[in-house]
Amino acid sequence: MRWRGRRESSNVEDRRGLTTRRVAGGGVGTLVILLIVWLLGGNPLEVVENMQMTEQVAVPGQQTGGADDELARFVRVILADTEDVWDVLFRQMSKSYRQPKIVLYTQSVQSACGFSGAATGPFYCPGDEKVYLDLSFFEDLQQKYQAPGDFALAYVVAHEVGHHVQKQLGITEQVFALRGRVSQTEFNRYMVRLELQADFFSGVWAHHAQRMKNILEQGDIEEAMNATRAVGDDRIQMRTRGFVVPDSFTHGTSEQRTRWFVKGFKTGDLRQGDTFETARL
Repeated sequence: MRWRGRRESSNVEDRRGLTTRRVAGGGVGTLVILLIVWLLGGNPLEVVENMQMTEQVAVPGQQTGGADDELARFVRVILADTEDVWDVLFRQMSKSYRQPKIVLYTQSVQSACGFSGAATGPFYCPGDEKVYLDLSFFEDLQQKYQAPGDFALAYVVAHEVGHHVQKQLGITEQVFALRGRVSQTEFNRYMVRLELQADFFSGVWAHHAQRMKNILEQGDIEEAMNATRAVGDDRIQMRTRGFVVPDSFTHGTSEQRTRWFVKGFKTGDLRQGDTFETARL
């Protein structure tokens, strides 16, 4: 992928070298509050749970630099490309694109969606409109998932930004409103459709970024397709469990994820990405 020497987004919070941990409030003031609650017949344990906070501390032996800084620059360039593409596409819909931020972190992080560890993988939090990314995931993508290549990484970033696009278009809110109103199995099906649409949006981004900036080199799309196959629910469950449980899918099969990414890339047409109205995913 041609990315060096191009604009880097400023919408990046670099929290690398810090990790977030849970702590409880302490001190004399806290003890006084707990005593008052107890005297009034309340449960001090509930107060302690509600007073839990998080703090950021330096990770021992963790330093930024070298390959990680190279990856951070790469992420900034990809984010800048998504900003340029979605700014244009939203204007074509007579809408204004609100640019998201990416938070680079180490090991664990606190977001508006809660406390998360690196094992969660990259995720988008609609509560604060930020993408959270531990750069160590890129090593996992290449080694654990066997999906190497810079455009595989670009696909991951573009997919998470695709969730931000869904948030702005009101799609995320409509899907989350179904939680508790339908069975968990049915809700999982809606989550699959949401994820497949984000794959489609990442393909749309690649289509327009290529037209606008000529970013692609030979083999790039194959790298992205290799990544979409690697992160399919069926592939992951077979590797981790040894068997597949379709009713528990939340992201879609390898074939589905790849097909929707390719459709987005080939068409570049947002009107063709309504995964919720498609009989066959």
